[in-house]
Amino acid sequence: MFRRDVSDVLNTSEMRARARRLPKAIFDVIDGGASDEITLRANQSAFQRIWFRPRALADVSTRDLSTTVFGERISMPLMLGPCGFARMARSEAELAIARAAGHAGTVFAVSGSASYPLETIAAAASGPLWYQPPLSSDGKVSEALLGRVEDAGYRVLCVLIDTAVNPKRERDYRNHLSIPLEMSPRLLLTGLTNPMWTKDFLLGRVGHRGAAPRLGGARTAYWNFARTVRNMRPITFKDVAWLRDHWSGKLVVKGVTRGDECSRMLDAGVDGLIVSNHGGRNLDCIRPTIEILPEVVSAVAGRAEVFIDGGIRRGTDVVKALALGASACLIGRPYMFGLAAGGEDGVRRILEIFRNEIDHTMALTGCATVADISPSLVTT
Repeated sequence: MFRRDVSDVLNTSEMRARARRLPKAIFDVIDGGASDEITLRANQSAFQRIWFRPRALADVSTRDLSTTVFGERISMPLMLGPCGFARMARSEAELAIARAAGHAGTVFAVSGSASYPLETIAAAASGPLWYQPPLSSDGKVSEALLGRVEDAGYRVLCVLIDTAVNPKRERDYRNHLSIPLEMSPRLLLTGLTNPMWTKDFLLGRVGHRGAAPRLGGARTAYWNFARTVRNMRPITFKDVAWLRDHWSGKLVVKGVTRGDECSRMLDAGVDGLIVSNHGGRNLDCIRPTIEILPEVVSAVAGRAEVFIDGGIRRGTDVVKALALGASACLIGRPYMFGLAAGGEDGVRRILEIFRNEIDHTMALTGCATVADISPSLVTT
């Protein structure tokens, strides 16, 4: 699975197929969803019920995919969302992701469950970073964390509001796998069928550019992750208010699934909302995010930037989401598949595929710039 060329991969489905070289239990962690996985499937199929209405005779001889997020220009309306413990896919993990995002000129939102310390990830990055903080019941601990985040140069705080308890992911139950990963006899037995993955996961010495990252800092981050998962608690409006009081940068909430609560979030000082059902990984039977998006955009009424994740697998999906009011989209599984299949090159390839597909879609729908993408472009 290592040192494989991914330059011939044409789409995210093919990259997912390449990622199947992972041990099955690890692939299922990335690929799977909650319970019957109804929402996981619906997130993607809902995009297929939206149709384009291309504009005729538009001058699209040159196209500009760039846009701004909180006043900062990025190369395209696609960002990398937070995915916890990326080391399960490749030991380069968030370091490779940060480098690929910087190369592509877009945002990487780092999970508080990252495999490396937030400062180490920031040092590897050349593009804008967001951070998703794990909140402690001890205010002093959380305040110290926010100080580290600010000192490391993260520009936006992204708080996750949809994970009050551990989800029921039945694939993981069947595989007898817990998150964070623990080297159980069953997982070791699984790893024996894929010794390259096992060596990389344990030692971090396979298929890296330059000096391979050692486990040291990652081990500390790993156990911080373990404590975060075990101490999981609901996030409330009180927490959002506390964050607003202690964070001077932009504040985004991730996990918005209805419009009637948005006004209160904005009144609490939130600058951005991510319409997200956690990719169908937490609660099953939530509506697809692309169906929720217009409701949230209408409720926000221009008071904040609205983003979306969930089921985005094509550049056409990105353009559809923008037409329905999103400022930009975030992806998770696609770049994790890229990381598993090709390390940093795999993440770069995923971003390149999306860029090419967004450009292609804009050209064929008569949009020379992102600002040209409007509601009139789509129908259901």
